[in-house]
Amino acid sequence: MPEKIQTVPALAAILSGRRARGERLVFTNGCFDLLHIGHTRYLQEARALGDCLIVGLNSDASVRAIKPNGRPIVPQAQRAEVLAALACVDHVVLFDEPDPRALIESIQPDVLVKGGDWPMERIVGRDIVQARGGRVVTIPLTPDVSTTTLMQRILNRT
Repeated sequence: MPEKIQTVPALAAILSGRRARGERLVFTNGCFDLLHIGHTRYLQEARALGDCLIVGLNSDASVRAIKPNGRPIVPQAQRAEVLAALACVDHVVLFDEPDPRALIESIQPDVLVKGGDWPMERIVGRDIVQARGGRVVTIPLTPDVSTTTLMQRILNRT
């Protein structure tokens, strides 16, 4: 397993040291199935908001619970490894729940980031981050780019 991919307990210990050094911790989460340019732009912008970007990755079971049509396409181990290969991503951690609330509670990020398709009042963990004086930021989506549209384009070519 690449060293960027961590369990929650191992990540907590790593982040404790980073926080002690005064680093600003940024957290985002998602399925990141069929990684595309919208994802990479989003992650690069998220990373620019702090010193350390942690990506909470929905496990296969979690994706199946929240997405239709036989998702995920790419298994969790492969999705995690692809994310870990990105220079802008410092840590990847899998979670099984349908939402990242427990993970956010454990990590206690300084900045919570979601895509612009999420209204601020629906962002899970917003209250946790803001209660500590942290920021919640939405990043606009890349127009006409999504896993769903990519899947549709692939299916239409057969």
